[in-house]
Amino acid sequence: MSAAPRVAVVIPCFEEGALVVEAALSVQEDEPVEIVVVDDASSDEPTAQALAELRERGVRIVTHERNSGLVAARTSGVEASSAPYVFNLDADDLAVPGALAAMADLLDGDPEAAVCFGDYAEFGDIEELRVVPRSLDPFRVAYWNEYPVAALFRRAVLEEVGGWAATGRRLDSYADWDLWMSLAERGERGIHLGDGRPSFRYRIHGPRMFDAARREHPALYAELKRRHPRLFAELREHRRRSGLNPVSKLLYPIVYGGRRRYAFEAPLRRRLRPLGAWRRQR
Repeated sequence: MSAAPRVAVVIPCFEEGALVVEAALSVQEDEPVEIVVVDDASSDEPTAQALAELRERGVRIVTHERNSGLVAARTSGVEASSAPYVFNLDADDLAVPGALAAMADLLDGDPEAAVCFGDYAEFGDIEELRVVPRSLDPFRVAYWNEYPVAALFRRAVLEEVGGWAATGRRLDSYADWDLWMSLAERGERGIHLGDGRPSFRYRIHGPRMFDAARREHPALYAELKRRHPRLFAELREHRRRSGLNPVSKLLYPIVYGGRRRYAFEAPLRRRLRPLGAWRRQR
């Protein structure tokens, strides 16, 4: 009898066509993995064919009768799975072979840790290994989300905080940030997979959900602050404990926070990175 899967991979899908097949097939581990694809009421033929192929391969497909958004799709996937660890993978991104088992091993070895995350490889329009902080820093996450969109969460903690479902559809684009805030507010601890080892591959190909949210950033950020009063009430203490250097502690509230975001900023940061600017500090 084979062992029960330790990891459930939840893949929301809305008219992703062949990309969702690529995402599901990228999950390659030397142990069983529970894969759930949630079709959020796609209506195009390429996606229908892709989902049919995945069914034939034994992947579980959950279908929404009406389009309900990313958060609802992830929630359906979590509810349809049972493994003790949950990895959320967008349908246009890819898993890294062996990374899920490595992250599960780290969580197995540290029962008090809520999540394991790591650096990630951007590919497509950009080829770069993106560095993320080594720990879940409440001061940093209060001003900007530097943490990956895909991470391995302990199911028990994920369910306690309401997962991504607590935000409502208006905050779909900031659902990941909201979840990281929830964990930081509770004092939960995360484990880093290891410097330079990608935890997943993030596809850069045209606009993504976050790009559209940029115009609404001040209002959405204000909603995040409203949702997490304790996190912001304790910012002075979080600032004191943060591992950021003094200059960064001074600049974070100025550079990030609730100020308006502009379309030129992301391309500018990408151009400056080779010069050593705009690199994320560990």
